[in-house]
Amino acid sequence: MALYLVPRDHASSRPGTAVACRCCPAGSRSTRARRYPSDMTDAEWAVIEPLLPAPGWMTGQGGCPGSYCRRDIVDGIRYLVHNGCVWRALPADLPHWRTVWGYVHDWHESGATARMHDQLREQVRVLAGRRRQPTAAIIDSQSVKAADTVGKDSRGYDASKKTEGRKRHLAVDVMGLILAVVVTAASVQDRDGARPLLWKLAAASRTVTLIWADGGYAGKLVT
Repeated sequence: MALYLVPRDHASSRPGTAVACRCCPAGSRSTRARRYPSDMTDAEWAVIEPLLPAPGWMTGQGGCPGSYCRRDIVDGIRYLVHNGCVWRALPADLPHWRTVWGYVHDWHESGATARMHDQLREQVRVLAGRRRQPTAAIIDSQSVKAADTVGKDSRGYDASKKTEGRKRHLAVDVMGLILAVVVTAASVQDRDGARPLLWKLAAASRTVTLIWADGGYAGKLVT
């Protein structure tokens, strides 16, 4: 999740802190005390909040400020990602799970989540003294077990890893920051999964001119 790229500093936030944000013109409406490891610090919120899409009522789409401060919404998203729980298991001190799901869905469909991830990655690269856009990438894959709820049509068996499930095909920069991801059944060969991955990488990062890969990608992928 893009919202986890910011370094953590648990000591920099206190319960009841009111930090200004666009969704709360008069000051944060959040009354939550930080209690979970996934909750944002004030420093993290200061980085993430400007990257969030502007509320609809601020862009002429009508409506009014929502029922929750979006800091609580993002904390709800981070709780789910950090703990891997089901939606309905979201703690009662966070916004209702349907509300959090709605924001996740809308931000994903509008491309806002991808844009936030890209902007955060660029900030991390600049802080590390690198160019904003990468010129080199590394591709690799990882097979992981699939939950029982994953349909048989989207899972497979990776004989080399002895894993039944799915395979993540990743392209990362030299810092290990994600540039592109493709998910397939675990039975898909690395070089076959690399083709759609490279197309996606080319569309997302046109500055990449060098790619490193291991021997698993030899064969028909190399021309």
